[in-house]
Amino acid sequence: MGDSVTVILIDDHEVVREGVRAFLSTRDDIDVVGEADGETTGVALAAGVTPDVALVDLIMGDGDGVTTTRRIRQVSPRTQVVVLTSFDDRNWVIPALRAGALSYVLKDVDGTELADVVRRAAIGEAVLHPRVAGHVVRRLRHEATEPSIADLTERELEVLRIIAQGANNAQIAAELVVSEKTVKGHVSNVLAKLQVEDRTQAAVFAWRTGVVHEPR
Repeated sequence: MGDSVTVILIDDHEVVREGVRAFLSTRDDIDVVGEADGETTGVALAAGVTPDVALVDLIMGDGDGVTTTRRIRQVSPRTQVVVLTSFDDRNWVIPALRAGALSYVLKDVDGTELADVVRRAAIGEAVLHPRVAGHVVRRLRHEATEPSIADLTERELEVLRIIAQGANNAQIAAELVVSEKTVKGHVSNVLAKLQVEDRTQAAVFAWRTGVVHEPR
């Protein structure tokens, strides 16, 4: 089946993976070539098999789908990422798309539609759930093209302030009394929402916009 669309599944719920695999495997033109239960194993799998499409959940035990998407696109640029999740909140949608996701669909999608999404992703065609598309349209219409601290949640703003003080993830985790994995997800969202490449640029943004006062 050389012309088959190759797909990997990344979701920490085994029952979800089993269900998706069972359905997609009934399609002669789709070949599920691997599964992973989290970010680390998922990125390694993508690097190893370089599939046409990766179906990625957003919330996983060892990471988040935004970071996973970004890393997959780095290790396997040919792989199109389709976010398959239960969450349509704009705080997830925009960062996921900025991280490189091509399509964003919800888990209430039926099997036939999902198979079509996979086929379309393989040829570079995007599909957005209607509610997700609504977030994108509103973003384009009502929000300034320049990033704004208004895009950040209260916790992400806290993380930005601490980043601007030069703290690393372990120090941020200690100050906020959360895990480093949680901090990693917040930092990824901050970078994506502010449209910056690294922590230094995020710190400069914080100083420039008055979130914190630039050190002398």
